Amino acid sequence: MDRTLKSLAREAKMRMKKGFWKECEEELENEKSHAREQGINESKMERYFTQKVTTRIKGEEPDEFYLKVRELLLSEGEVSDAIGRLTDRAYYDTLSYAEKQRYTLELSERYLRALERFKREYEFEIKGRKG
Repeated sequence: MDRTLKSLAREAKMRMKKGFWKECEEELENEKSHAREQGINESKMERYFTQKVTTRIKGEEPDEFYLKVRELLLSEGEVSDAIGRLTDRAYYDTLSYAEKQRYTLELSERYLRALERFKREYEFEIKGRKG
C-alpha cells in the first residue's frame, strides 16, 4: 500500500480525534502495572509495547509463518520435529538436493526468529496475565 504524506497526516489526525493515544497511554499503564505485579522488567515491557503500537500504526499484516509457529508452540510446545511440521511438502518435493538443503536452513532460521519472538510475547501477554 503506497501511503502519501497527506494520507499519513490524515491517519494521524484521526488517531488523535478518536483517542488512540489516550487508549495507548492507559493500556501502557495497565501493562506496566501487570509487569510490576509479575516481576517482569518494565523497560523490556515498554519496548515490546512500543513495537506493538508501531506495528498497529503501520497497519502491517500479521506474519503468517509466525502465526503458524505460534499455534504450534501454544498447542504442543517446542517439539523436536518443528521444522518437518513447518515444511511445505508440495514445494519441498519440487526442489533439487541443494535447494532442499538451503530451504531447510532458511526455514530453521525463520523458526528460530519466530521462537524468540514468541518467547518475548509470551512473557508479556500470557505470563503477565496470570494471577
